[in-house]
Amino acid sequence: MFNPFSLEGKTIIVTGASSGIGRQCAIDCSRMGAKVAIIGRNEERLNETLNQMEGEKHLKVIFDLTSTDSIKTIVTDIVSKLGQINGLVCCAGISNILPLKLMSVEQQEHFFRTNVFSTIELTRQVLSIKNVSKDGASVIFFSSIMGVVGENAKSLYSMTKGALISASHSLAVEYAKKKIRVNCISPGVVVTPINAGQPYISDPDKRALLEAKHPLGLGQTSDISNACIYLLSDASRWITGQNIVVDGGYTIQ
Repeated sequence: MFNPFSLEGKTIIVTGASSGIGRQCAIDCSRMGAKVAIIGRNEERLNETLNQMEGEKHLKVIFDLTSTDSIKTIVTDIVSKLGQINGLVCCAGISNILPLKLMSVEQQEHFFRTNVFSTIELTRQVLSIKNVSKDGASVIFFSSIMGVVGENAKSLYSMTKGALISASHSLAVEYAKKKIRVNCISPGVVVTPINAGQPYISDPDKRALLEAKHPLGLGQTSDISNACIYLLSDASRWITGQNIVVDGGYTIQ
């Protein structure tokens, strides 16, 4: 049966795969037929992800992406074991709430190293001619609605997410001739095991206020992974340099 969304025969790298959206992306990519290299810092949680994935030709990589000098070695190892890469999903990242008056240069450097520098260096290594598939590839940066709109005390996080959106535009132009597409996904508030215990989710009154800002309600991890599957698949072969906002209507108000 014809299925333009199939990932059969593709090799996909997913970072931040030990929990939340990254985990769901890895699981659903495997369900769609891909071989998946999952990257994260926590071996126990990566094993939990691996146990929920379908198929057997997957690879677990325990690695801190802020160690940018070693990324080349990691990518080379993935290619040697799974084959040339067809897709890269960059879910790894950190967030916080911090007013400007309390922000230090060191905190800015930490956030940019974690959310931006590691993503760009991983992309640079993956897109090396010897690592990427000759049929082209799809790269997905994970931004956020905070890279598009503002919110109190979120400037540090927003700066890094906005940088990824800007980078994707120029990289899409740079790599188009090689049939490599670069896009962003910007989620709204998604309920995950990690944030489910936070007051803005667990407290009924606070959750109601948050849900009111999302006309379609709060998101599930599968809402985001489905968008990833689309961008990784041949169904999106004519889409590049875009920021796909998946936010339950948050930004339309």
